[in-house]
Amino acid sequence: MATYISELDVSITEAEEQKLQSQGFKKIYVSLNQGAGGNAIYLWYKNGSVPITRVQFTFNDGMSVGLIKAGYTKIDKDLNAGAGGDFIYLWYFRGSGEFHTPIVEIDFTTDAESEAMKFTTGWEKSACDLNRNAGRNLIYAWVKREKQTYICDVSATASYGSDPDYYKAGYIRVDEDTNRGAGGAYVFIWYHQTTDPKRALTDLNISTNDLEYQSLQQQGYTSVSVNLNKGTGGNKVYLWYKKDGVTKPIKAMSLLLNPASVPVYEMAGVTVIKRDLNTGTNGNTEYLCFYQ
Repeated sequence: MATYISELDVSITEAEEQKLQSQGFKKIYVSLNQGAGGNAIYLWYKNGSVPITRVQFTFNDGMSVGLIKAGYTKIDKDLNAGAGGDFIYLWYFRGSGEFHTPIVEIDFTTDAESEAMKFTTGWEKSACDLNRNAGRNLIYAWVKREKQTYICDVSATASYGSDPDYYKAGYIRVDEDTNRGAGGAYVFIWYHQTTDPKRALTDLNISTNDLEYQSLQQQGYTSVSVNLNKGTGGNKVYLWYKKDGVTKPIKAMSLLLNPASVPVYEMAGVTVIKRDLNTGTNGNTEYLCFYQ
């Protein structure tokens, strides 16, 4: 029996719920508007033999361009409907090849404890809060894949022009702006996954000033050339990575925008790099985290 997630849809009314149920879809019982008012919104899925391998989210029109050009399917229902906040849309893709591992489960979290537990038990987190700018609960989507995956490459972009190339090359976008609340360019981190632990990165780090930059360079890290603070007038912030073949491989990475969740993640064994990606600005505090 096929266990892949093969179809996705969203309901924002009771009539839509009944329709999807009659079509054989299964409901995930977490309202994606939880705590923010508005419609009771649910994600529905079907299992099948042709797997979905990518789930991405958008919160502005610019983020959509690359997804459209790369052939992603949009579920045209706002996940913030009736609650204010940003217009959030879910996109998915059925891919194959080296960087596409089938998705077998999808779930959502509404508290830091649940997030930390999932992060350390083989789940992959989307960094986009599904209540983005609507207040209340931070709701995150998670996927679990058929096999354990590892981060084998990281990159970053400060414009949308190269998004189609990144998607077509099998990259996953971390769906939160590293400049959130700070103005400047929309900057996103991207990563490649592999099922081969020998190809994985073994460490990530962040520099927020010249001294940290030089120190990481001397320690043998390689930098991603895009300033994660581009256009804000704040500090120059860079992402660094290392692959030494000895340290444990990195299984998952994401962004943390809730400082209160840091100790919860750390207690669960997640590494939180406590160097704010918005250093020198009035933007949101953002930390990169990863799990080995």
